[in-house]
Amino acid sequence: MTLSQAKPFDFDDKLSLKEYLVDVVTQQIEAYPPSSKEYRQRIADWVERALQGTDHGLDQAGRERIVNEVLADLVGYGPIQPLLEDPNINEVMVVGPDQVYIERDGRLVDTSVRFEDEAHVIRVINRMLHPVGRQVSIDAPTADARLPDGSRVNVVIPPVSVEGPCITVRKFLKSHLTVEKMIRHGSLNPNMAEFLKACVAGRMNIIVSGNTSSGKTTLLNILSGFIPGDQRIIAIEDAAELQIQQKYSVSLETKPPGVDGVGEINTRDLVRNALRMRPDRIIVGEVRTGEALDMLQAMNTGHDGSMTTLHANSPRDAIARLETIALMGGVDIPILSVRTQIANAIDLIVHMDRLTDGSRKIINITEVPRMEGELVTLVDIFRFEQTGVGPNGKILGELRATGMRPTFSERVELAGFQLRPELFMTQQDSQRLRRR
Repeated sequence: MTLSQAKPFDFDDKLSLKEYLVDVVTQQIEAYPPSSKEYRQRIADWVERALQGTDHGLDQAGRERIVNEVLADLVGYGPIQPLLEDPNINEVMVVGPDQVYIERDGRLVDTSVRFEDEAHVIRVINRMLHPVGRQVSIDAPTADARLPDGSRVNVVIPPVSVEGPCITVRKFLKSHLTVEKMIRHGSLNPNMAEFLKACVAGRMNIIVSGNTSSGKTTLLNILSGFIPGDQRIIAIEDAAELQIQQKYSVSLETKPPGVDGVGEINTRDLVRNALRMRPDRIIVGEVRTGEALDMLQAMNTGHDGSMTTLHANSPRDAIARLETIALMGGVDIPILSVRTQIANAIDLIVHMDRLTDGSRKIINITEVPRMEGELVTLVDIFRFEQTGVGPNGKILGELRATGMRPTFSERVELAGFQLRPELFMTQQDSQRLRRR
């Protein structure tokens, strides 16, 4: 059916009108595929013309609303499109057709947004996955992808998801988060920022650890900005999120297996391949399995200044988890050898946490100085000390230096970055200095 063939028709409800418009305009798109530049405007014109051929009985506001909903279905992501466009929303979560909620300011909030049915959710999922060549099915019911704006999306469908098709979108920040903004938000203080900048520029190997949605990737993005512009960076991720600004950089992304179960390229394959690409530094979005061992070996064989993130609840837990996933590489090596590699490779662990009030902070900046016996030692250089909870539920506390100066200070200073003694002064030391 083309637009010229559309007949006036009485519609019982908005849903049947919407289905009719989507059907008519979809056939028009198939007949006359528009160019990408004029895609949205041409479809909007077609929707308006199709609407004019109906006895819809809508006022101007109703017309605009139905046109926007049809456009969202045809060129956007259905009813969640307005949520994705809202800059104050961090994440959008869909659980079946009847439950959509968001994260705003670190808190979960219900919405009135609903899908028509499970098939409607699946259509939106397919629109999200198709441009990046991924798909879901009964045999492969989960998938990760990124949207054109850089937002990360995860989808799960039945039989894995009992409640129906699920979508989780972690939105891409339109405004680039900087160190200055993190300081204003209280995520770190100026001394910590100066110290981290010197460590990155001085080629220390760094792990950013933390729990889910604590801001690990955001911090890794910021730290990567401190790398000098004359170095070649290879960035490896499951779904490309890092915004490497340097000229001499290459971004690599994993590839899932095809429908025949072959052709997968995982993070470990890309880490190994990166070693052949003449990298000065390797950045891995997140280590989860055997690629951890390859990453440690790269850090120990001339790729100083490499960085990655790791899910963990504390710096000590990060070491334990790194041991575990390194052994998942299928290489039969003693645990003591793995610990030795960790102690030799990792210089610094920066631990992020999302607190109960929704705020995200650097809780620990911890050095990994050496082995003592069979244990990897850890020394906090900075840490967050909670002092209480405010009447509005806000976590009270301060980011403070512990008074310990890292053992790698000389290496950083030999690279041309002076670490001022004031950076490592405790609050008591600073007060005594001011009284003199």
